[in-house]
Amino acid sequence: MKYFVLGVAVLMYVLVIAFQDKKVLFTSAAAVLLLVLGTVFPGTIFFGTRRADAFLHALSSLVNWNVLLIYVGSMAIAALFIYSKVPSRIADSIIEKSPSTGIAIVLILAMTGIISIFVENVATVLVMAPIALALCKKLKLNPTNFLLGLAVMSNLEGTATLVGDPPSMIFASYAGYTFNDFFVHDGKISIFFFIQIGLVVGCVFFYLFFRNEKEKIRAEKTEIVSAFPAALLLTMIFGLAAISFLKIDLPFFSGAFVFFLGAAGIVWFVAAQKKSCGEAWKMIRELDWETIFFLIGIFVVVGSLSESGLLFDFAQFLRGVIGGSRFAGFMLILLVSIILSGFIDNVPYIIVMLPVADSLARSIGASGELFMFALLIGSCLGGNLTPYGASANVAAMGILKKEGYPMNFGGWLKLGAPFTLLTTAAAAAALWAIWA
Repeated sequence: MKYFVLGVAVLMYVLVIAFQDKKVLFTSAAAVLLLVLGTVFPGTIFFGTRRADAFLHALSSLVNWNVLLIYVGSMAIAALFIYSKVPSRIADSIIEKSPSTGIAIVLILAMTGIISIFVENVATVLVMAPIALALCKKLKLNPTNFLLGLAVMSNLEGTATLVGDPPSMIFASYAGYTFNDFFVHDGKISIFFFIQIGLVVGCVFFYLFFRNEKEKIRAEKTEIVSAFPAALLLTMIFGLAAISFLKIDLPFFSGAFVFFLGAAGIVWFVAAQKKSCGEAWKMIRELDWETIFFLIGIFVVVGSLSESGLLFDFAQFLRGVIGGSRFAGFMLILLVSIILSGFIDNVPYIIVMLPVADSLARSIGASGELFMFALLIGSCLGGNLTPYGASANVAAMGILKKEGYPMNFGGWLKLGAPFTLLTTAAAAAALWAIWA
């Protein structure tokens, strides 16, 4: 049964990679198949379960509802934040106050990364792209590098905090991290600061491309619709930080808090903004529900892999490969994560590899964070390697094609590859210096 579970998981991953537009179908089918098998053959896949307990066990123990509630609530807040026009107004102010256009472009790219800490990556690219395109048209500048920069900078910051992207939420779920643990954990700086080192390197990288743009232009200030969504976003950030300090031992508390804020935002959208229920429903429908259902299926499949003992077996195999060397294990996880994430969705990869990385690190006497952070850095920053490594990349490519600047695989690699290697190397070096 152990190897049957492995076969189901491998087939699911192959199909997800080959048919990205149908990934929810494949993960859901794999999850249902394993649940049925767990019911028919109790105790063979899900340890300690009786015949009637497989579905209940999956819903209560394998699926992380706290993560899903945080994701839904933060998506709603992000959609309202974009609607408020606050990001566009901030970008206009940056352009107006910058000494040159080149510096303004770099600052806008940095702002894109910072917004992406709290807003989904594709949404960040979509809200910043019109600003970038308008600036390039005024300067008669090819927008290719600017749009590519928006994508890679948004991907870079996605894993910096608990609410940044699904990988960070999944990591927090596995490691028991609170919002504050992303900043400091066990008296050491945590993943947030390693990602910021990558951001600084990324800004320097793009400054080399745009430093010759000396012309100063005047930006028309966007009118803000309302500051309320920005207040919701800040409430979410500080609220999660407070919950981390209080260490409230209630299931789904942080998830319920963020979900409530998102629901309050939708109510405000209808009541205060005089929007119809149809418009509110359209906004809700356009949230990334596909990722939610994708995650539910993945949680069940990876839970099956873990409870069947396969992940433990894989960790033992890797331990033999690295021969007990911390540095060899660190580099193996980092490089494999970069390469794989350039071509496949990093969410299922991270879910599978987190317990493997943690177990492998502890088996050789290293801190679990050393290998788990390497996994996060490699898989999240590695998505910048190719145009298909992240959804934000695909969105940027689509915008460029629509604007008459189509980019091929090789064209992306010319900028994406060195950016990925430099930012990843900087973040990984800092991680090794602190946690090794």
